[in-house]
Amino acid sequence: MCWSAEADLVAGVGVAAVGAACVARADRGLDLPLAALPLLLGAHQMIEAAVWASDGGTGPAVLLWAVVALPLLALWVPVGVWCAAPRPARRALIVPLAAGAVTAPALGYVLATRPVRAEVRGHTIGYVLDLPHAPLAAAGYLVATVGALLLSGDRGLRMLGALAAAGALVCWALWRLEFVSTWCAFAALCSLALFGWVRGRHPARTGPGEPR
Repeated sequence: MCWSAEADLVAGVGVAAVGAACVARADRGLDLPLAALPLLLGAHQMIEAAVWASDGGTGPAVLLWAVVALPLLALWVPVGVWCAAPRPARRALIVPLAAGAVTAPALGYVLATRPVRAEVRGHTIGYVLDLPHAPLAAAGYLVATVGALLLSGDRGLRMLGALAAAGALVCWALWRLEFVSTWCAFAALCSLALFGWVRGRHPARTGPGEPR
């Protein structure tokens, strides 16, 4: 969980395993992008284990971590929520979708044109990126990710959004310079709640003649 390479690796393997179970359980195509989120976030924590192993710097693992954390999640989450949301809620999700559609390419462009560096700071990692208009980019990112969950129209997803929002506040208060790393680790653990969401939407199949 961002405290060491070993902690990130163990957390990543565990979260990814839950993500694989979510994907296997979610047989509805529209639920799959969101069901796969723990799988993505688990892999993300394993990538950070490689960042620890390289003692930070500017290597491929650092860039890959940043690509997942910033542009990919900014688009993946609102699209996944929109796909899984009940139809009446989709109109409200236009705002998070638009925020992701604007924020993700902007973040991707910055990563393509400017270096990103990881710095090991005790038991956390700080990612340093010369991001123009950083407060505006952060606002767009949070609207796209946390906002999509809160506006999903689904009780389970709203709860996940509330947990993610609370985690963002805590991580900002305690680890402002390492906010991205610590919040991503927190979000990965919160994503475990998606297994309960998937189970509720996709009850286990029963064999012929078995009670439902």
